[in-house]
Amino acid sequence: MNMPNERLKWLMLYAAVALIACGQTLAANPPDADQKGPVFLKEPTNRIDFSNSTGAEIECKSSGNPMPEIIWIRSDGTAVGDVPGLRQISSDGKLVFPPFRAEDYRQEVHAQVYACLARNQFGSIISRDVNVRAVVHQFYQTRVIDEFVLRGNSATLKCLVPSFVADFIDVEGWIDEEGVEIQRPLPDDSIDGKYLVLPSGELHIREVGPEDGYKSYQCRTKHRLTGETRLSATKGRLVITEPVGSVSPQLSGNGNQEHITLTRVPKMGSVTLMCPAQAYPVPFFRWYKFIEGTTRKQAVVLNDRVKQVSGTLIIKDAVVEDSGKYLCVVNNSVGGESVETVLTVTAPLSAKIDPPTQTVDFGRPAVFTCQYTGNPIKTVSWMKDGKAIGHSEPVLRIESVKKEDKGMYQCFVRNDQESAEASAELKLGGRFDPPVIRQAFQEETMEPGPSVFLKCVAGGNPTPEISWELDGKKIANNDRYQVGQYVTVNGDVVSYLNITSVHANDGGLYKCIAKSKVGVAEHSAKLNVYGLPYIRQMEKKAIVAGETLIVTCPVAGYPIDSIVWERDNRALPINRKQKVFPNGTLIIENVERNSDQATYTCVAKNQEGYSARGSLEVQVMVLPRIIPFAFEEGPAQVGQYLTLHCSVPGGDLPLNIDWTLDGQPISEDLGITTARVGRRGSVLTIEAVEAPHAGNFTCHARNLAGHQQFTTPLNVYVPPRWILEPTDKAFAQGSDAKVECKADGFPKPQVTWKKAVGDTPGEYKDLKKSDNIRVEEGTLHVDNIQKTNEGYYLCEAINGIGSGLSAVIMISVQAPPEFTEKLRNQTARRGEPAVLQCEAKGEKPIGILWNMNNMRLDPKNDNRYTIREEILSTGVMSSLSIKRTERSDSALFTCVATNAFGSDDASINMIVQEVPEMPYALKVLDKSGRSVQLSWAQPYDGNSPLDRYIIEFKRSRASWTEIDRVIVPGHTTEAQVQKLSPATTYNIRIVAENAIGTSQSSEAVTIITAEEAPSGKPQNIKVEPVNQTTMRVTWKPPPRTEWNGEILGYYVGYKLSNTNSSYVFETINFITEEGKEHNLELQNLRVYTQYSVVIQAFNKIGAGPLSEEEKQFTAEGTPSQPPSDTACTTLTSQTIRVGWVSPPLESANGVIKTYKVVYAPSDEWYDETKRHYKKTASSDTVLHGLKKYTNYTMQVLATTAGGDGVRSVPIHCQTEPDVPEAPTDVKALVMGNAAILVSWRPPAQPNGIITQYTVYSKAEGAETETKTQKVPHYQMSFEATELEKNKPYEFWVTASTTIGEGQQSKSIVAMPSDQVPAKIASFDDTFTATFKEDAKMPCLAVGAPQPEITWKIKGVEFSANDRMRLLPDGSLLIKSVNRQDAGDYSCHAENSIAKDSITHKLIVLAPPQSPHVTLSATTTDALTVKLKPHEGDTAPLHGYTLHYKPEFGEWETSEVSVDSQKHNIESLLCGSRYQVYATGFNNIGAGEASDILNTRTKGQKPKLPEKPRFIEVSSNSVSLHFKAWKDGGCPMSHFVVESKKRDQIEWNQISNNVKPDNNYVVLDLEPATWYNLRITAHNSAGFTVAEYDFATLTVTGGTIAPLDDGTGQGNVHTRIRLPAWMPEWLDLNFMVPLIATVVVVAVGICVVCVALSRRRADDMRGGQKDVYYDVVYNQTMGPGATLDKRRPDLRDELGYIAPPNRKLPPVPGSNYNTCDRIKRGRGGLRSNHSTWDPRRPNLYEELKAPPVPMHGNHYGHAHGTAECHYRHPGMEDEICPYATFHLLGFREEMDPTKAMNFQTFPHQNGHAGPVPGHAGTMLPPGHPGHVHSRSGSQSMPRANRYQRKNSQGGQSSIYTPAPEYDDPANCAEEDQYRRYTRVNSQGGSLYSGPGPEYDDPANCAPEEDQYGSQYGGPYGQPYDHYGSRGSMGRRSIGSARNPGNGSPEPPPPPPRNHDMSNSSFNDSKESNEISEAECDRDHGPRGNYGAVKRSPQPKDQRTTEEMRKLIERNETGPKQLQLQQANGAGFTAYDTMAV
Repeated sequence: MNMPNERLKWLMLYAAVALIACGQTLAANPPDADQKGPVFLKEPTNRIDFSNSTGAEIECKSSGNPMPEIIWIRSDGTAVGDVPGLRQISSDGKLVFPPFRAEDYRQEVHAQVYACLARNQFGSIISRDVNVRAVVHQFYQTRVIDEFVLRGNSATLKCLVPSFVADFIDVEGWIDEEGVEIQRPLPDDSIDGKYLVLPSGELHIREVGPEDGYKSYQCRTKHRLTGETRLSATKGRLVITEPVGSVSPQLSGNGNQEHITLTRVPKMGSVTLMCPAQAYPVPFFRWYKFIEGTTRKQAVVLNDRVKQVSGTLIIKDAVVEDSGKYLCVVNNSVGGESVETVLTVTAPLSAKIDPPTQTVDFGRPAVFTCQYTGNPIKTVSWMKDGKAIGHSEPVLRIESVKKEDKGMYQCFVRNDQESAEASAELKLGGRFDPPVIRQAFQEETMEPGPSVFLKCVAGGNPTPEISWELDGKKIANNDRYQVGQYVTVNGDVVSYLNITSVHANDGGLYKCIAKSKVGVAEHSAKLNVYGLPYIRQMEKKAIVAGETLIVTCPVAGYPIDSIVWERDNRALPINRKQKVFPNGTLIIENVERNSDQATYTCVAKNQEGYSARGSLEVQVMVLPRIIPFAFEEGPAQVGQYLTLHCSVPGGDLPLNIDWTLDGQPISEDLGITTARVGRRGSVLTIEAVEAPHAGNFTCHARNLAGHQQFTTPLNVYVPPRWILEPTDKAFAQGSDAKVECKADGFPKPQVTWKKAVGDTPGEYKDLKKSDNIRVEEGTLHVDNIQKTNEGYYLCEAINGIGSGLSAVIMISVQAPPEFTEKLRNQTARRGEPAVLQCEAKGEKPIGILWNMNNMRLDPKNDNRYTIREEILSTGVMSSLSIKRTERSDSALFTCVATNAFGSDDASINMIVQEVPEMPYALKVLDKSGRSVQLSWAQPYDGNSPLDRYIIEFKRSRASWTEIDRVIVPGHTTEAQVQKLSPATTYNIRIVAENAIGTSQSSEAVTIITAEEAPSGKPQNIKVEPVNQTTMRVTWKPPPRTEWNGEILGYYVGYKLSNTNSSYVFETINFITEEGKEHNLELQNLRVYTQYSVVIQAFNKIGAGPLSEEEKQFTAEGTPSQPPSDTACTTLTSQTIRVGWVSPPLESANGVIKTYKVVYAPSDEWYDETKRHYKKTASSDTVLHGLKKYTNYTMQVLATTAGGDGVRSVPIHCQTEPDVPEAPTDVKALVMGNAAILVSWRPPAQPNGIITQYTVYSKAEGAETETKTQKVPHYQMSFEATELEKNKPYEFWVTASTTIGEGQQSKSIVAMPSDQVPAKIASFDDTFTATFKEDAKMPCLAVGAPQPEITWKIKGVEFSANDRMRLLPDGSLLIKSVNRQDAGDYSCHAENSIAKDSITHKLIVLAPPQSPHVTLSATTTDALTVKLKPHEGDTAPLHGYTLHYKPEFGEWETSEVSVDSQKHNIESLLCGSRYQVYATGFNNIGAGEASDILNTRTKGQKPKLPEKPRFIEVSSNSVSLHFKAWKDGGCPMSHFVVESKKRDQIEWNQISNNVKPDNNYVVLDLEPATWYNLRITAHNSAGFTVAEYDFATLTVTGGTIAPLDDGTGQGNVHTRIRLPAWMPEWLDLNFMVPLIATVVVVAVGICVVCVALSRRRADDMRGGQKDVYYDVVYNQTMGPGATLDKRRPDLRDELGYIAPPNRKLPPVPGSNYNTCDRIKRGRGGLRSNHSTWDPRRPNLYEELKAPPVPMHGNHYGHAHGTAECHYRHPGMEDEICPYATFHLLGFREEMDPTKAMNFQTFPHQNGHAGPVPGHAGTMLPPGHPGHVHSRSGSQSMPRANRYQRKNSQGGQSSIYTPAPEYDDPANCAEEDQYRRYTRVNSQGGSLYSGPGPEYDDPANCAPEEDQYGSQYGGPYGQPYDHYGSRGSMGRRSIGSARNPGNGSPEPPPPPPRNHDMSNSSFNDSKESNEISEAECDRDHGPRGNYGAVKRSPQPKDQRTTEEMRKLIERNETGPKQLQLQQANGAGFTAYDTMAV
């Protein structure tokens, strides 16, 4: 024996036993409340298909407490392990299949059914079946085979897929031989076409014809797993068969067998039911569906979901209800055929168990219900803890829960494709407390002698019993062994075992067992007693064959060395079934009598060699075995003979065999005999079968080994027989009646109840189902039985055997007297007779007595009462008559009815009624304009409930016959009288009314109603469209009676119809004229849009009701979007088809009537006159009569009643080529005696690409054949040789295209000769050259001697130069053509014989020159400009590009057509300055830019309000009413509010963003204190500052004394107030200008000196240009706001810099003057530039660079411009040289014409060298000076004035070079503009030169007007950056200077806010703002490709008086100064610098 192995087995068994015991102990413990069994969180799906290249992961997650363990198992329940490389289980429970090679495929791994098992200590659950299928990538091909089809029928082509991949292949579509793809239809697609891809993948072709036989088809498939798509390997086609005669429907491929198809489709999928039949004539198909369970069928209803295509039925979005059997019937005139299809629509399976968890006490029942959905359901099964329990019903019921029933239950539903499961947990209840061992004895080793005490403590509910065992044998009490036990206080059982004087033989395994009805717990341990081995006697062991014998040798003594088992003196084991363990356990598996029945001996030894032996006799017993038996098939007939034989071939004798029927022993009384057949058989005989013999017959076989049985059923056809026959019944009325009717038989009879019709039996009808009548298992139940249920009833039992049973019974209802009405009221009018009646129903006789108020009523005592009785069929009627009612008769009358079955009573409440008394205490609680609230006291009601009150009211002047009434319910004493007229006097009274009559009227009260809002709606409302965006609304007032006061006006509301938006209301004042209509125009509406309009009137109380909606459309507009999807198709050489799609409906803006197609040859498209138009109403048209082989451009537009819409994007098509026309001209020139040169001109219309020319020659007069010679298309001459001398030849030429040969030219005859005169073969021609390209003009000459060729250009002899030269072939080459080259070029050829000449015309096409732009009109948001092309343009102009920008904004562009005389620039900012220029473009490109037009839109800055309307003062706050401000024509944007105490200097900003329409309150002011308030109002035109004085009120609301400052009302400041301590003569208005003048003069003198002293200092202008030209506006920006001057990156962001004297907003706490703003940057640093934009949210904002218009390649170079603001270290505060200052009074009250000019001097080094890259100023060569004009009328930068835009992105260059010199008067503003006029990076520069004056309405400079000179300037020559106005020859003020060397003396600008209408120059505080006399006057010269023009216009040079008159009359022409002033006439107010 191998001991280590045996020991290992022993240890394993011991561990297993311990684990089982531990498990039982744990199971016995009740789980905690939060502990639960496993539940799946993520269950794997039913099917996992994957490719071997991708692998798969299957996730399974569950929850539970404790967390369940996940185990993967196979379908047979065995666990799944890892297979290296093929299958592995990850640590998180996933089943992973890695990608694998095809050769590694293993079916048991990759094609297996798996399941996921989750388990914890409370149970196990198994997931649904997981069908894993790995697909190995292998080659496959799909095929399409030919389909044979009769002509006219439909065909179906199938895509044949190999079966091994069929499950994974989907048919995506079909492709025909031309590559056209036929795809599956989308859900909304039509399926009516010729081709249809069916949901199952087949291609359905409808109505095939002979042409379909020529096409072939391939299917395109996609692999679901790999995504691979492929085409079928073969192409299939249709074989079209022409029918011979008529053919009856034939089903393809099935012969004449039965046609049944099975189809499965998932729910919501699409299914195809095929009916593949063909016939001729083409058959008709009908589909039917069988009604489930019947043979009846009904036609299939076709709809959007179910469609039929030919014979194919297509069902989309299939549902389970679509399942069933379908029949397709095919018929034609010859015959018919049919096809059956069984459709199963599968729905995913799902299951749920209810309840999911239940806790059940021991012995109580538990029920689980499996609720499942899906289709089809094949099986339902149940499992417990992962093991099947053999239950297949949806409901699982456990009658009595035991301990082993707890755990996890699962319900599985399955079909052939999938499965689903649900789980539930059964927990044991609180009373279910199995035993548990709480305390127990331990193993012990001891010497013999002493006593032993073993103790066990156990608990449980119920209390367990404890027993003891020794080596498996129960211990009983004797003299040495004593067992005792008791129960502790807490319910535990304590049991002990006492062993007195222990012996060695007492050793062994002791066990205590705690047992109760809910479980068992046990504990065992060894007691070792030292001594010799001893084996206790073992009793005989009997075991049944097949079981396992486990016996342990009962050994005592210690220590024991070995225990062995022997048989026949052989040590065991001696075969495989036997196992012996070291602890003495013997196990024999599958015991058999022959091999294992024997005596076994146990031998125990110790180390000393002592041993003990004990024998065990094992007897093996064999159970009986019964051979199955059964009666004959089917139920037996009564009287039939039957026999059964029970044979027991196996089992130990003696055998006891007996029979039972339904578990009861069979007695001979039943007519059944049994007889024993030998020792192993028994026969049961039934001589004649009877009904009692039906049941289960069981044969029982018993022996000593046990008991076996076999049962077979016997069913007997038995006619019904009564078990309980019904009898007549009587029931008390109202009780629940039950009549039993039971019968049995086989089959089980059906028991039904019927009720007799009428009162007699005979005819019966089924019982109607109702709430109180029901039949349950044959028993008739009638709940709450009534008399109506009385009658005859029939009970019938039928089972189909015999005629059945029936019984008729009578059910009678015994009723005590009953009154149907227990209590009722009865009324009578006082003094009239009354009758009271009582009807009692019930069993007669019935006696009736009357009581009155519970007192017996005896008619004998009062003759007014009479009692009568009437016997009725249902009972008795008793009547009590009262002759004459009195008030005392108002009492409770009771009638009491009595019969044998009981009594009942009913009461009648008698009420004697009369009319009510009148109401009183009428009071008015509340009143309004239309109602009054009244109250009153309720009067006596006359014993009749008051039905109502009638409130009567009338106007005070009317009589009570003219009254209105209000009805009020009688239960209330308050009411509201409505529908009164406002402001009217009324009298009101009230009466009460009951059923008897009406009371007298109450006393009247008088009231007057209040006024109210109008109640009437405006009348006669009409809404009519005025135009596309305007509608006129007219209406009349409401009726006068509904005004309810005086109407003040109307609110007119409008909105888009059919929207939920709110109405937009406008207010209209009331017109007092009687009957006059009101009207209002609604503007800015949408085009052709329906609007709803309502109107309501209002008075001082409020608004009235809205009128009814009036709907109206605005006038039709033009379509805002073009037709889409425009496309053209060339049809022939002269026709093109154009098609399009209508524009979207919402963009039509009307009803589209026609479409216009605009078309023209593409090269003439720009010319509107050359365009053709075609109208059509359809969505396509054909254009006829087109030029051949010509590219056409087309546009399509839609037209409505409003006009033409937007044109579509141009499309282009070329007509087809055709044969060409004849060559235009032919020459034949003699070249010698045998040669002639033939030359020709191409055809005028080549109609295609010329491929060749054919020269025909023929000798004249002879019959010689015509010779032909092919000449390449590029050769225009041919030398004919080998000709005969002096013989005439005829020549003609044809041209050919790809279409063919064209017409022949004219014939020409020539004769070879020795004499060769000079002739030119070339023809006169016109050549068109593009600007800057080369041109070549041919002159091919012949002659002998060689002729001399000369050229004349425009009549002048040509002499070669660097641009023009003569080529050897006589051609003239011109390089880089310019405009001047255009003209006539003649070529002359001359020799001694003759001379010849031709003339060419050269046309030069160049980009357009600058167009003329003039201003036509302005509005608040639009500008209208006129555009005129340049007179010198030769190439046709295609259009204009208009560029415009606001003063603070970006450039924008707009395209303008060439024929537009005027163009509107819309959506502009109100009251803002704009720059406008235009460029033209043609097919060469974009041309030069026009002069910049400076203008502004209408609108002004805000206007000041009156102080009393604006300011409202209280003691500690001030309210500001901002609606008092006038906006100046431009909507207000916001206000800035600042305040300070009067004696403070610093302003406090209250808010910088107050909205215009609000009131604003400044809080936290001190009472009785003077304050200054500064308001800055902003709109898009600018801002206005107003300053106010006000004093807060005292605390008590009083006022304080006014300030004595001479300002009157303390309105806007006009003077500066002095502190109290200063003398009055120190008026700052006088002192400040005086001091400032002195200071400025002194500073000026100093600066001149300093400038002269630094004249020789180094000029930094040659250094870093950015440093030199930087200028900074240094401004104080309020608290905390600073401008960082150190950031070098800001300059590039800004783009251009605002001029330093640009008007800027006032900033709190800063003084505004130019000196503060113009600061010079420090050397080496870049300055920041900031410009304020009033339309931006931030106060100061950086601006982007404007776009720079570029110009084409030009000649010239650039000079730099030296600026006046160059810097030297330490010169921070220098004044600009040549800067003129204008000194006025502080508030500019002086006459501006008398202002003193102050001028600085130029720097000595005035002329600086050129600055590299700077676009400098251009003057004529030698010009000594650079002069400026400074225009106050302009505040726009002019940096881009002369830069031109080249559409090809060309470079810029300067055309007229000129020296540049320093302009000493050039101020910072101009410097900045120059800085940002950048030159093209290729090194080009601007061109410039003196040019014509530019038309600018804002620039007006009369030469001699002192006022105008401020704007025009005396500077003679213009400079390049600031406009094109030449000013040569102008004079400065009062002196005539050399125009070429004029020294600049700019005069002062006009006063700020100069208003000619009121002749006042004073405009409050705005004098602190910067002067608008800026340095951006636009005087740049104009250059046209180098041409210098000077044309100062004399009409601009007007006198001072002329100019002033023009200004005052506002008639200054566009060339003059037109400055828009605040009120729209005269000058705009400009602010000068305050010094």
